[in-house]
Amino acid sequence: MAKTLKRDVLLSVFFGLAVFGCLVAGNVFGNIHSKKLDTKLISWIAAAGLLLFGVFFVRKIAHIFGGIVERKTIPAAGSAVKILLSAVGYVLILFCVFDVLSVSVERLIVGGALTGVIVGIAAQQALGNVFAGLVLLLARPFVVGEHIKIRSGSLGGILDGYVMGMSLTYVSLHSEGILLKIPNSVMLSAAVGPFSKEDETKA
Repeated sequence: MAKTLKRDVLLSVFFGLAVFGCLVAGNVFGNIHSKKLDTKLISWIAAAGLLLFGVFFVRKIAHIFGGIVERKTIPAAGSAVKILLSAVGYVLILFCVFDVLSVSVERLIVGGALTGVIVGIAAQQALGNVFAGLVLLLARPFVVGEHIKIRSGSLGGILDGYVMGMSLTYVSLHSEGILLKIPNSVMLSAAVGPFSKEDETKA
């Protein structure tokens, strides 16, 4: 495992340097609007190299940090970190490619912001569950297999059960012979604690 991590780190450093080299070459020696063919060619080659090496760099970085989080927490948390880092990394690489090709990033940002607002409003509940899931997976107020007690008004009071699974959208809870899928946003806003022996006696 240590050898694999070392190899991934070395590869990520190599790809990172390649990305930096392509970015510098494209901005310093290339000009997509130039009348000279060789200057235009440098810009296109730098942009292609930036995209190629950038994808490999982002994948390696996401794999490294996702693996670290997975070993320290649970597999679902590692997957969440991979997805988040990959999304942010690909967006940054795309902006760098646009910069080398002299594409107006300001217009893209404005258009992306408007699209993001529209999508955010349309998928507010789903996105809320995803971000709540990330918080639950990283903060770990409970773990899979644990018997917990939940106090929440939206769930109708006090509920107890065994945590059967956790994902980016739902927490699976086995309670009174029924498997419940509780949205992460509800679990994050609820008061959650371990089900104690005193609770068993009261029940």
